[in-house]
Amino acid sequence: MIKIYRITDTIKAEQFDGSDNMIELYDMGFQLAPNGKGGAIIKTLEGDLLVHVGDWIATGIKGEHWPIADDVFKQTYAELPVVPQYVAECINYMKSSYRDIWDAINYPFRSDNINKYMEDNSETFARAWLDGYVVDGKHD
Repeated sequence: MIKIYRITDTIKAEQFDGSDNMIELYDMGFQLAPNGKGGAIIKTLEGDLLVHVGDWIATGIKGEHWPIADDVFKQTYAELPVVPQYVAECINYMKSSYRDIWDAINYPFRSDNINKYMEDNSETFARAWLDGYVVDGKHD
């Protein structure tokens, strides 16, 4: 029987631009692909793979890298929502208190700024709760 799964870990990714900086950062060698497009060879857990300009280089939770074609990347991944520090603190507090998202949404002792944020950004709050988030101003 086929079961449906979702990706549960977040990744870091950046679009390969063919620059010397990226080739050095990922310890790659430049190569001209058989189709005439420029690319680079990246070392992955599955061996050496070709990355074309415009593809994405993903980095997993153990520091491993792998290439993803641009169209596949855009269909598969979405950026994590960006939330203010006070929202991140609220989410962390509520989760550490073994509360679920329903409790967080209906928590009677929320501050005014959390109430206002929830009114204006309920979908972002829910995505941040479920998928993770980036704190505004603290990007990698």
